Amino acid sequence: MYPRYPGHTPRRDGGLGAYETVLARAGFTPVAGIDEAGRGACAGPLVVAAVVLDPAAIRRMPGLADSKLLTPQAREEAYAEVLRRAIDWHVVVIGADQIDATGLHVCNVSGMRRAFAGLRTVPGYVLTDGFPVHGLGVPGLAVWKGDRVTASVAAASVVAKVSRDRMMRDLHERYPLYGFDRHKGYVTDEHVLALAEYGPSPAHRYSFVNVNRVAGQVNRMDPMEPVDAVELMSPAEFPGTADPVAAGPAEALVASGISPAGALGKTRGE
Repeated sequence: MYPRYPGHTPRRDGGLGAYETVLARAGFTPVAGIDEAGRGACAGPLVVAAVVLDPAAIRRMPGLADSKLLTPQAREEAYAEVLRRAIDWHVVVIGADQIDATGLHVCNVSGMRRAFAGLRTVPGYVLTDGFPVHGLGVPGLAVWKGDRVTASVAAASVVAKVSRDRMMRDLHERYPLYGFDRHKGYVTDEHVLALAEYGPSPAHRYSFVNVNRVAGQVNRMDPMEPVDAVELMSPAEFPGTADPVAAGPAEALVASGISPAGALGKTRGE
């Protein structure tokens, strides 16, 4: 049994800001949260966000929650509120070609480090979703389902998700055959059928098993020009959902193992 220190243990009924409140009480301020969007998609970029919130601001954001639990409209509203109230935030975008070159997990960890390094504020503590990220230079904690239990990670989840969804809508304008504006690059029946009919686009991750499989069976779509992850980051979107559930043919592909392989993307943030 480990000792419990009064005032330094998050209360179960403490709400989304319990971790930040306890850390502030212990002198670890400000707190940064880091999360990503697009890890499970087989097309489009991986987007990583780091957000620093003040505990007092958390109490003024009742609409903040894990991005996967919010409707698209609620996510947009939470996104605007986070950017308005955050002490600091930074976003990193890693393109599909970079994910293919280095590997998804490498990209994910590197993206988290770079999102953290891009903050102008020096946090006293960092919370990450799911797994630890070493080498940040400050103490940190990996929180299981952190986007559901800590405000900082939830805010990072919202910023990453909304940023990526906007990029996927832009990719839909460039490659309308795939329905990126609807499934956002995740493996759905609609996406599986489009891949089978048209083959992969330059926005797809060829290191994923389902994409690589059809790449050799269908003439690849005329790419026009490579997709630059930075081009997807419209300045207007940086002022300042659930991931689609696989079923049917998509479920079979997930079960067969969509193995990804990331590199370093460019950053943008204010």
